[in-house]
Amino acid sequence: MDKDDEILVLVFDEPLTVGEGILGIIFSGKLNEHTKGFYKCSYVEKEVKKNMAVTQFEAVDARRCFPCWDEPALKATFKITLDIPSELTALSNMPILDEKLNGNLKTVYFEESPVMSTYLVAFVVGLFDHIEDTTTNGVKVRVYCPVGKSSEGKHALNVAIKSLGIYTEFFSTPYPLPKLDLVAVSEFHAGAMENFGLIVYRENELLYNEKTSTANRKQIMAISTSHEVAHQWFGNLVTMEWWTHLWLNEGFATWISYMATDIMFPEWKMWTQFLRQTSHGLRLDAQEQSHPIEVEVHRADEIDQVFDAISYNKGSAVIRMLQSYLGEDIFQKSLSLYMKKYAWKNVKTEDLWSVLSEESGINITSLMECWTKQKGHPVVYVNCKDNLLEFKQSQFVSSGLQGDGRWTIPITLSLGSYNNQRNFLLESQSQSVNISEMLPSSDGKLCSFKECDETLWIKVNVEQSGFYRVIYDDELSARLRKAVENNCLSAADKLGILDDMLALCQACKQPLSYLLLLLDAHRKEHDSMVLSKLINVCYDVVEIITDAMPDAVNELKVFFISLLQSSAERLGWEPKPGESHLNVLLRGEVFTALASFGHDKTHKEAMQRFRELLNDKDTILLSADLKKEWLESLLKFYREADAVQEKERILQTIASSPDPALVNEVLTFLISDEVRNQDINYGLSGLRFECREAAWRWLQENWDKILMKYEGFLLHSFARDFVTLFSSNEKADEIEAFFASHVQTGVDKVLKQSIEKIRIKARWMESIKQEQSLPDLIKQLAHKGY
Repeated sequence: MDKDDEILVLVFDEPLTVGEGILGIIFSGKLNEHTKGFYKCSYVEKEVKKNMAVTQFEAVDARRCFPCWDEPALKATFKITLDIPSELTALSNMPILDEKLNGNLKTVYFEESPVMSTYLVAFVVGLFDHIEDTTTNGVKVRVYCPVGKSSEGKHALNVAIKSLGIYTEFFSTPYPLPKLDLVAVSEFHAGAMENFGLIVYRENELLYNEKTSTANRKQIMAISTSHEVAHQWFGNLVTMEWWTHLWLNEGFATWISYMATDIMFPEWKMWTQFLRQTSHGLRLDAQEQSHPIEVEVHRADEIDQVFDAISYNKGSAVIRMLQSYLGEDIFQKSLSLYMKKYAWKNVKTEDLWSVLSEESGINITSLMECWTKQKGHPVVYVNCKDNLLEFKQSQFVSSGLQGDGRWTIPITLSLGSYNNQRNFLLESQSQSVNISEMLPSSDGKLCSFKECDETLWIKVNVEQSGFYRVIYDDELSARLRKAVENNCLSAADKLGILDDMLALCQACKQPLSYLLLLLDAHRKEHDSMVLSKLINVCYDVVEIITDAMPDAVNELKVFFISLLQSSAERLGWEPKPGESHLNVLLRGEVFTALASFGHDKTHKEAMQRFRELLNDKDTILLSADLKKEWLESLLKFYREADAVQEKERILQTIASSPDPALVNEVLTFLISDEVRNQDINYGLSGLRFECREAAWRWLQENWDKILMKYEGFLLHSFARDFVTLFSSNEKADEIEAFFASHVQTGVDKVLKQSIEKIRIKARWMESIKQEQSLPDLIKQLAHKGY
């Protein structure tokens, strides 16, 4: 055994003769408790502890269950047979072929599978109820739920049935197996896993209860189920050759899950919501510790860290950019050909580019390799001189270092109207475009852009379809602020302008005053998704100002409260009959933000409603979408909660108290046996920067214990959520020194990215301190309208 490379080398006493032979290996394995390989998980039903057995083989854990060449390119057929207690249900990739009862045991034989990669093999054994339906093509779809909760699988079943139909039509390729099962298990380290014909979920990712589940959970489940069903084509039928090309699985499944969800729920405006994916990808990709979409993977223990915002978020955003450039029809036809050509095979990125090039007549390899083979992305500088728009690109690096990347960039721009657009490729470092013909004329004469009314605007990267940042000269930037104020722009463009400005400020390419003036332009904003983005920007600004200019924080919060008060009054605390899904999502965000910024009226109302909730858990005074406040009795509430999603929401809230004295108690609770290992990320994501010193001390004291209890993705939360709360180079040095002398296997990349984020914030903080007029501007904005 070579334990480092996880390889078994067989040496024979004498040379083998040429020809076919049979190698027999007798093996056994442990039903482990680490949510990897073939593992045991437990749950409590009517105060009785019960067990189930589950597999999770991605990326390299099939080898924990049976000897195999555990690599995606080495596909095989699989014939699964299970001996199980007779009262239990057994599921696998294929339908059951036969069952034989033998006393208290039964043997379950499954049909032989088509060729597939080892990481997609799966089986689950446990007690379940299920509901089922059949697609128009005759595929039986079942959703397996905990006993007594089958009704909570209806939403997932509906989405699975519809998405199978959408993908069958889109790819012009039918779903390749006779059945598809979705099963909720009690312990699972990921949200869900796309095993061929048997998708495994955490309970809270599959179950939906109309009374206790939030609107946000309904949306997350629709996207998640669409994502996993998409993998049955992108990943399972056509599989990446090696983990270097993981993005062919995850980037495409992410992109197309938004397409499918948008078709099923058009009122959710999923393509505008997709910009959150783009933003996450841009943010990580602006770091020096980023990596190319096609990342070299040499060792098994490196693979987990590739499942990140580059593979998922940047990957899906680059696909959307290419689709926008080629057009939907050509893109869809190309993917249909790709599916037919490579069905049951393995592919590299170049194989996809080849099909797209053939169908479009464009050299896609030349266009796209700069986006997949080099890390980073561009920022496009836009300046207006007379009637010439000057474009210049350079690599966008948040740390301020000079990157040397170059891209072929699909530029889109609108001038004054979305009916007045122009598109071109920026292939060199700089290029000028004459916009005279796009300008309005007076008495048959063309006017100069600078002479035109100040309300005439220019927006580059229309609908944010491109994966790049844009920085405008001062005049163009002022005109865009006016366009935002006058509600002339789409929600996607307003959201994109906000996101770009925040990133530019964080990278010290624009002063914070520009961002505050842009926020002020949103005082009349009603769009739910733009307001959601505005709230998140406000959180980032409050955090950095607390360190850079603590004396200005209170007035800054007053300014932010003034931005949100009209939305709070419009939405109200109570759900309204017939209101939009997006308003339901926004309500909780608005009131949580007002509470966070110290709005006294919101605090009082929230306390009253929470007391009502504790006295009567069925009260309607506090809807599921508003349970985001830190209040006493949450631990008691957690222990008494029946629904897994109720527990999830409490965990997300429980560490968010700004009181450092409570942090040790809360964190110790989170790693206790009362909280499942898989749920630790919910609690850690709520940590507040006010408690960072106490949390960091706790992490150092408990690091060895954490390493013994958690591994893989779960460790990433510790290396990220504690570390990124800080904003000084001194603290970055201290954290670096601690981990240099402590084991960090499997989190080294995440840790480096987290420490870099601290240094980026430290640089931004120093830049803000130099803005001498900033306190006066904050005071002016805080008292505007009073």
